[in-house]
Amino acid sequence: MSSEQTHVIVGAGMAGAKAAETLREEGFDGRIVLIGAEQERPYDRPPLSKGYLLGDQDRDSVFLHPLNWYGDNHVELLTGRRVSHLDRAAHEVELAGGERIGYTKALLATGSSPRRLKVDGSDLDGVHYLRRFPQSDDLRTAFATGGRVVVVGAGWIGLETAAAARKAGCEVTVVEPAASPLSVALGPEMGAFFGDVHRRHGVDVRLGVGVTGFKGAGKLAAVATDAGDIPADIVVVGIGARPNTELAEDAGLTVDNGVHVDSALRTEDPDVLAAGDIASVPNSRYGQRIRVEHWQNAVDSGPAAAKSMLGQDVVYDQIPYFFTDQYDLGMEFAGWFAPGGYDRVVTRGDVEGQAFHAFWLAGDQVVAGMHVNLWDDGIGPVQELIRSGKTVDAARLADPDTPIA
Repeated sequence: MSSEQTHVIVGAGMAGAKAAETLREEGFDGRIVLIGAEQERPYDRPPLSKGYLLGDQDRDSVFLHPLNWYGDNHVELLTGRRVSHLDRAAHEVELAGGERIGYTKALLATGSSPRRLKVDGSDLDGVHYLRRFPQSDDLRTAFATGGRVVVVGAGWIGLETAAAARKAGCEVTVVEPAASPLSVALGPEMGAFFGDVHRRHGVDVRLGVGVTGFKGAGKLAAVATDAGDIPADIVVVGIGARPNTELAEDAGLTVDNGVHVDSALRTEDPDVLAAGDIASVPNSRYGQRIRVEHWQNAVDSGPAAAKSMLGQDVVYDQIPYFFTDQYDLGMEFAGWFAPGGYDRVVTRGDVEGQAFHAFWLAGDQVVAGMHVNLWDDGIGPVQELIRSGKTVDAARLADPDTPIA
C-alpha cells in the first residue's frame, strides 16, 4: 500500500463489504479497515430466511468472499469488534476497549436490528428472532424437531420463516395485528394474495390479532393474544427492523428515520458517509427521503459510497428492489410508495395460478410493480416503466397481449 490515507468502514455486512471491494477495484491504494460486530466474516443475509434456512444452501455459499480475499486485497477485517464512538474532530473511531483508529474517510454501514416485542415471557426458551447466522442455525434446528410454530408478524421475514417451517413439517400459525399481511410493503390487495398463498399451504393466518405475551415455565408453551391463547413450541418474532443509528447520533449527525445523507451518500460531515439500511437518501423520483432495508440497496449503495469516498461524482437515486421465495412462488418487486401513496393496483396475467404482474399506480403513473413466477419477463421492464415516469393506460397495462416495454 502506498497511499497514506485510511478509509474505515464500520459495519461488515453487504454494504460495508461491497464498499471495501469497490475501493480496491477503483484503484484506492491506501489502508482499508473493515470492522464488524459479528464473529463471522461478511455474509449474505437473504439466505438466512430463504435457502439456508430451508436447507437448500450450505454455509460456505453464504459468505461474500473467500477468507483469503481480505488478506490478498489488503483489507484489514476486524470481526467481533464493536465501534463505540466516532470522534469526528479527531478523525478517529474508537473500539470497545479503547483502541482508536484514525480515518481519512469513514463509512457507516451498521445495518439494522430486529424490533423486539416487549411483552411478558419474551425471555422464554423457544422465542426466536432472525437477523444473524446463529439465529438461522437455531431456527433450522428448531424446525427440524417439528412441533407448533407461531410466527408473530406477517411481513417478509415472518412469511418466509413460516414457509420454511411448513416445508420442515411444522404446524404453523401466523399472527398479524393488521388487516392483511404485508400491509405496509404491498398494501391490502397484494397482501391478501400472499395470505391466501400461505393458507393454501396449510398455514393458519390470523389477522387483526395482537400478541399480549408468551407463556411457559422456562420453556415456551403458548402465545397469549387478544383473541385467546395459541399453543406453541416455537415462536418467531418478525415485526420489522430498526436502523442501528446510535453511533451517528452520538457523533452529532442528523438522524431521523435513518442517517441523513445527500445524493452522494455524504452526511453533513463530508468525511463521514452512510450506506445500506441506515441511510436516509433524498430520492428525486419519489420527491422525498427514503430509507430502504432491502438487500439490493446494500449491494448498490456500498459501491456508490466507496466511489463517493474517492471523490467521484455520485448520484445515488436507485429504484428500490426486493425479492422473495415462498413455497413454489418466486417474486421480484421494484419501486416504492408511502402508506396510502397509490390509487389502485392493476394486475395482468393469472393471479390465481400465481403467474402475473401487479402495478401500483398513483394517478396514471406506475410507482411500483412486481411479477410472480414470470421469469422470462423479469422485473427489468417494470423498472424501466417506473423510471420513465410516463402516464399509462390502465386497460393496456392489464392486457397480457400488450408488451410492458
